[in-house]
Amino acid sequence: MGTLWQFFGFPDPETPALENVSRSKKKAKKPEQAPGQQLTIVSPIDDAPLETNSTIEVAPQPVSIPPPIRHTSKIPDGWVGPVTPDGIAFHDLSNYSSPPSGYPDRALRYVMPDKMHRLPMRQIEDRIRRGDTVIVDLTGLIHMDTQTNACRRSLKQMGDEIDVPIFSLDAEDKLLLLPGNKVSIDVSRHDLGLSPLLI
Repeated sequence: MGTLWQFFGFPDPETPALENVSRSKKKAKKPEQAPGQQLTIVSPIDDAPLETNSTIEVAPQPVSIPPPIRHTSKIPDGWVGPVTPDGIAFHDLSNYSSPPSGYPDRALRYVMPDKMHRLPMRQIEDRIRRGDTVIVDLTGLIHMDTQTNACRRSLKQMGDEIDVPIFSLDAEDKLLLLPGNKVSIDVSRHDLGLSPLLI
């Protein structure tokens, strides 16, 4: 078991003689060389005899240079526009002009009664004549049965004048659909209203 001095890595002061003996054993005598001797390095080339009269001619080997890499042309057939330095067709978007799209000529309109609980009948008739489909929402008139019936009568009168049928989209007749001019509605295969969907 080691001492406290050995634990911290210090020499033990109580046994100095043992270390001196071990140090002397570790030192070994080096072989002495005579002064003035030098080592010489011998290479195998130095041992070979020199040929001064004959010269060896080595034929140069031809160096193969690969051909340059050429990209295949990416120009479409019949291309007459500009081409980039890499040989790619350049599409200049400023040269293309699209025909004016204009605005759609038909729309779906959603109409509710105004603050005075009236419907804009002239505007609805004008939009229906232009081909717009109008949905009239009378759900805001919940406790006003008289005003709701008045709005329905005015819509029915307008529909009779311009020969447009009026369809109910719910069971209470609060959502009414008025198709626009040249709008066809298939009523033979589709049930209008929510009651068929709930069954």
